[in-house]
Amino acid sequence: MHETAKTIVTNTTPLIALTAATGNLDVLRHLYARVIVPYEVASEIRSGGQTCFGVDVFERSTWLDVKIAPTIITPYLNNTLDRGEASVIQNALQEAIDLVAIDETAGRRVARLCGLSLTGSIGILLKASASGFPVSIPKAKCNPMVYG
Repeated sequence: MHETAKTIVTNTTPLIALTAATGNLDVLRHLYARVIVPYEVASEIRSGGQTCFGVDVFERSTWLDVKIAPTIITPYLNNTLDRGEASVIQNALQEAIDLVAIDETAGRRVARLCGLSLTGSIGILLKASASGFPVSIPKAKCNPMVYG
């Protein structure tokens, strides 16, 4: 079932984007053996209340490893990034997990500086499509290298 037995720590934006793109978070379950959601990320998702977009999908995904306690974040990460991104990187470093899902540029830069591997919403969807997961991704009509 899993293309790889990797563990991933994810930020808020990929969870919301994957919910918008697929209607659920099953793509993560298909690709990764363990998906860690830091306490701070879960709090961001839940902050708008039960009727906010994506909260119901998040709560139904009981297979997610949602941390129940706040992350103790180093001063550098705490002063550089928002709480969600900082907690993703801190959790990955503490648990020796090399892969994080972050879409925001600042978070991606800091994750690279910390020696972490990165993916994001689009990378997850492309990997899922390549592994046979039913994801509809239109073919690009231009050179994808233009977008970096």
